[in-house]
Amino acid sequence: MYASLRGNAQTLFERSEIFFDAFFGGTDNPLRHLGALGLYFLWLLVASGLYLYAVLDTSIDGVYRSIGHLSQQQWYLGGILRSLHRYASDAFVLVMMLHLLREWACGRYYGFRLYSWITGVPLIWFAYISGIGGYWIVWDRVAQYSAIATTELLDWLPFFNEPTARNFLAPDSINDRFFTILVFIHIGIPLMLILGLWAHVNRISRVDYLPSRNLMLGTLASLLALAAIQPALSQAPANLSLVPAALPLDWFILFIHPLTDVTSPAAVWALIFGATLLLFVLPWLPRPKAQPVALVDAANCNGCGRCHADCPYEAVTMAGHPDKPGHRIAVVDPGLCAACGICAGSCPSSTPFRSQERLVTGIDMPQQPVDAVRRQLEARLAGLGGTTKLVVFGCERGVDVRSLDAADTAAISLLCTGMLPPSFIEYALRSGADGVVVTGCRDGGCDFRLGMQWTQERLDHRREPHLRELVPQDRLRLVPASRSESRQLLVAVTEFRTELETRMAASRRPPTYSRRKNHHA
Repeated sequence: MYASLRGNAQTLFERSEIFFDAFFGGTDNPLRHLGALGLYFLWLLVASGLYLYAVLDTSIDGVYRSIGHLSQQQWYLGGILRSLHRYASDAFVLVMMLHLLREWACGRYYGFRLYSWITGVPLIWFAYISGIGGYWIVWDRVAQYSAIATTELLDWLPFFNEPTARNFLAPDSINDRFFTILVFIHIGIPLMLILGLWAHVNRISRVDYLPSRNLMLGTLASLLALAAIQPALSQAPANLSLVPAALPLDWFILFIHPLTDVTSPAAVWALIFGATLLLFVLPWLPRPKAQPVALVDAANCNGCGRCHADCPYEAVTMAGHPDKPGHRIAVVDPGLCAACGICAGSCPSSTPFRSQERLVTGIDMPQQPVDAVRRQLEARLAGLGGTTKLVVFGCERGVDVRSLDAADTAAISLLCTGMLPPSFIEYALRSGADGVVVTGCRDGGCDFRLGMQWTQERLDHRREPHLRELVPQDRLRLVPASRSESRQLLVAVTEFRTELETRMAASRRPPTYSRRKNHHA
């Protein structure tokens, strides 16, 4: 049941991403760049928050008045920034939770991703503590309601000796020191959040700290338009002698208060601690069997460092070669290796043109060695028939290309498309294939982050090892496709076959001559 639920969630995300690809493309699709988008919203919060803090009066009498001045008398800057700060915080929480759900749905929370998952769980606490505290600073009726509701919730915990909610029962119970401490907390918690985010991505190479320029400008314009159309304004000033009622709430951040009202503090704490505990233990629940990690062959590793440069998770480092003084050798950290095979695709010794009977590379995957891929390719090419012979290389995490295997089509599924050395394409064409199709995940959807990107750059001669320029590009087709796009891949392969047949028929057509040329002849 659990696997079915996660599978359905993954399918839902994939279909949503494909839908938005039609409007934005993979590079600018917000659903494919939730992590980078969350970091961008955080920088917007920091930038707008610094200005708001600089002009904020933290006295009990001046805090509400100074924020009101920003929103009304200085609406052109302070009011816009306040609204931007408010809506960016909602957007941050939204993409944070979507990012969490997407990673869970795709099964990205165990193994080599364990560290990132565990370090990401406390960030949820930091985000909500900072967001709730930010509402207190305004000190209007919403802030009063949130302060009382939060302290009543805290009072249920056994380690509070005296009820903290008493501090908000009398008009003279709040002083200037309260707001000074509150502002200090509201600044300190985001600093811890930033530190936690650094730890969260520390073991990932080439982190997208910011989304694409178009996505940044588009989301910023949307937030500014929302700030102009529906500016964030304060409610009536807090009055501890009155009980606030019928207040408009921010349901992204303050939903916990109505939830407490309709249930109980005990139920809410059980939900909070239970959800946190579940997120922490999730990586140790039943999961797929771990794949063997990459292995380095010292005799064939020349220390070029390409596997180190291409590894998405910094699992490959370079060290001194044990047998060749002055040379380097790749070293694999088993705890970080994703078993994607991208390193094997980057190794210069992973070329099928080598005359070795058994192809041994500098770094390889035990579950699918490059030699096994060469043997499979040779065996399938020897048995291909028909007028147009195709070879399709695909990814196990994407469309199942094995369904395309036929008498005139050799389909080879790899651990990741990034595992494919470009020389295999030339080898297939020289060995009798009329065309080669390479398929993998869509832009921003690679299960190993960089597999399809590196493949694209290798085929475009922008990354080593690259496809040799003598290979005709019209006999190669790169088709990005998600796991659920088998029909789209079939259509692309059929169209490519038709193009090849048309081109081949034209090349076999005898030359024609005009009457004038025949006359001169």
